[in-house]
Amino acid sequence: MKTRITELLGTRYPIIQGGMQWVGTAELASAVSNAGGLGVLTALTQPTPQALADEIARCRTMTDQPFGVNLTILPSVNPPPYAEYLAAAIDSGVRVLETAGNSPAAFIEVAKRRGVRIIHKCTSLRHALSAERRGVDAVSIDGFECAGHPGEDDVPGLVLIPIAARALRIPVIASGGIADGRGMAAALALGAEGVNLGTRFCATVEAPIHDHIKQALVRASECDTQLIFRTLHNTGRVLKNAVSDEVVAMERRPGGCEFAEIQPLVSGQRGRQALRSGDVDGGLVWAGQVVGLIADVPRCEELIERMVRECREALGHAGRLAAAQDMQQLQEA
Repeated sequence: MKTRITELLGTRYPIIQGGMQWVGTAELASAVSNAGGLGVLTALTQPTPQALADEIARCRTMTDQPFGVNLTILPSVNPPPYAEYLAAAIDSGVRVLETAGNSPAAFIEVAKRRGVRIIHKCTSLRHALSAERRGVDAVSIDGFECAGHPGEDDVPGLVLIPIAARALRIPVIASGGIADGRGMAAALALGAEGVNLGTRFCATVEAPIHDHIKQALVRASECDTQLIFRTLHNTGRVLKNAVSDEVVAMERRPGGCEFAEIQPLVSGQRGRQALRSGDVDGGLVWAGQVVGLIADVPRCEELIERMVRECREALGHAGRLAAAQDMQQLQEA
């Protein structure tokens, strides 16, 4: 499959693994890249910039295909050394950077001077246009269905993808709500030139997550996620479990709650331990509504090949329907 995204990234297929905290390690990234997609290491999963450089080197022992690094830039009282993480990635020869969170403006010039391609994740058209003006090479547009932070506009992908594709000159990658080839075909039909999968890649053999968590994703329906941090204007979508239930209950109290009150429940280390131990109720498990489409835990190669096959079949079916309609109109004429 050839699009501007495959040409930009040097991949066989326009399929990107989202950069997910605690999940984007060499095991998963290399498996996705070996299967023809773009695997992505998550910079802040590593405790230090040097640890990121070591993880990049480890990933190179597992794949000779392109892979990228995600750097999510978030406001913080004690922010991590973002510039040092960026330098570790660039100095290690990484040529694709996925940015998310705040504007990557401070890093764009540095990265592009070294030949790095930048994909910026956005949840709205206005942010996508701003990223394009700042010089990113592609935009990954997140619909409301997505895991993680879908923004505050609540616009689903079926609307957001074609709006972005119509307005932007740079290529658009559809993100959120995609788990199979039918979703990929729909995204391409809407004007996207690639797809980004997060939750779906969590339910693969190579994902560094306990099997109990993977099976919880398989069992979940499209109604088994919920939105947290709504009252704090930092909405996040997670798998419904005991922790997220408690967070939502505290937010719904008269007068709501302060973040400090729920911070012990939602800490990243608690979520990381849940993913490692398999305790589904041990912490937040970030997941999108796409869990309703997940029915198995395949290897990444099997998943990607199946997606590409299904995508081609879906596009072919749509083409045959259009051709049949054209023939009927000719006959009636």
